[in-house]
Amino acid sequence: MTIDQEQARIPLDPFVTDLDAETERLIAAGPLVPVELPGGVPVWAVTHHAEARQLLTDPRVVKDINAWGAWQRGEIPADWPLIGLANPGRSMLTVDGADHRRLRTLVAQALTPRRVERMRERITELTHGLLDRLPEGTDVVDLKAAFAYPLPMYVIADLMGIDEALLPRLKVLFEKFFSTQTPPQEVLATLTELAEMMTRTVAEKRVTPGDDLTSALIAASDGEDRLTDAEIVSTLQLMVAAGHETTISLIVNAVVNLAAHPEQRAQVLAGEADWSAVVEETLRFSTPTSHVLIRFATQDIPVGDRVLPAGDALIVSYSAIGRDEGAHGPTAGEFDINRSSKTRHISFGHGPHVCPGAALSRLEAGVALPALYERFPSLDLAVAPSELRHKPVVTQKDLYELPVRLTKD
Repeated sequence: MTIDQEQARIPLDPFVTDLDAETERLIAAGPLVPVELPGGVPVWAVTHHAEARQLLTDPRVVKDINAWGAWQRGEIPADWPLIGLANPGRSMLTVDGADHRRLRTLVAQALTPRRVERMRERITELTHGLLDRLPEGTDVVDLKAAFAYPLPMYVIADLMGIDEALLPRLKVLFEKFFSTQTPPQEVLATLTELAEMMTRTVAEKRVTPGDDLTSALIAASDGEDRLTDAEIVSTLQLMVAAGHETTISLIVNAVVNLAAHPEQRAQVLAGEADWSAVVEETLRFSTPTSHVLIRFATQDIPVGDRVLPAGDALIVSYSAIGRDEGAHGPTAGEFDINRSSKTRHISFGHGPHVCPGAALSRLEAGVALPALYERFPSLDLAVAPSELRHKPVVTQKDLYELPVRLTKD
């Protein structure tokens, strides 16, 4: 059975004023929901766990934007605020099959478990350096700006070999890149400047390689399955974008969840629960990535009692998937580090395009959170959770700030 898409379409709030309510509405609407992205772009959203796993491994769902009927018909404007997410250039994010395996293999060869684990010492050093600069006491501190944001940015800069002098400008550019409110006249300029910065970084690493992932990608590209310069630039931009945004939100969301559940915070501080449980439950309950753009159906695909039509676009609504009672039980809408459900969340994706940086994000949060609470065990929000403000970003659960009071007692 199909439905009238226009009449039933759910608009995603570009200002993210109530993400929890929107998530509940998407879950209730079924596993495949017709939605409207900011800018009036119609797509479908998969919102249930089992159906998401099915579609994320279905070869009829591809990443090639040329399979999108609306794109082929010229209905997607070049200055659409989310165009950089829908058409970010050729990388492992935007190709399938043999091309995807080639690109992902080269990234995997560079982003080895050994390289990630070698980052632990640097992450620990950066964490304690940032904590040393935090003022203890009753004054309100924006923990996002002072800790949760700079840590992943410094880590990804180290990993990718990005000059730290570029980080302030990258912050501005990525805020425009992800925002639904970037003025149309700034969309192309933002994408161009980001590409130019990454192109310069790749050029510099060709001349002066270092012990970083960009240099490793360049070296790997000298073989038979070489990456083109354009592919290296797109891959670098992808890794920097995904490598900092997810971890920022993971740390912020974990702090918010623990503040809202002091009894669970007491458990983990007493050693009665593991920090890994905090990280995994945060990833499930308040996943950093609300909706991932974008895939395209090459054939009609039945999903539940609906059909994903050929040529239509699909987004993966991880905020809804993580709270699917069919996968996580009747308390799926609650934060619980003692959760007994054996179903593992898929907040880092599933199938061929699963996030290659998942281990790094977990490592960062696994170092940062215990160090933060060891230093400030009574850390608490300075405002009610309902007063926290979301940025106009439909793809991430992204707060403007995280006001806290840092006390030890």
